[in-house]
Amino acid sequence: MAHVKAGGVAKGNKDSVSKRLGVKIYGGQNTKSGNILVRQKGTKIYPGDGVMMGKDFTVFAVHDGLVKFYQKLGKRMVSVMP
Repeated sequence: MAHVKAGGVAKGNKDSVSKRLGVKIYGGQNTKSGNILVRQKGTKIYPGDGVMMGKDFTVFAVHDGLVKFYQKLGKRMVSVMP
C-alpha cells in the first residue's frame, strides 16, 4: 500500500525564471553613459554611433545623449545622439 497518494501529479509543474529581456530605454528618451538600452539573446538589435555591445549581446550607451532606433540595410540599429 502506498503511503503517499498521487506522488507523480506535480512532476511536470516546473517553470523557468524569466530573463527580463527587451528594450530598457526607448527611442526619444535621454540616457547616460553606461546605461543598458537593450537586453537580448543574439543580435536582434545592432549597435550604432555612441553604443557598444557586451559579450552577452547587451547593448549599452557609451556617452550621454538621446536614444534613436532606426533601420540600416535591413538591420535594426540603435544609436545615442549627443
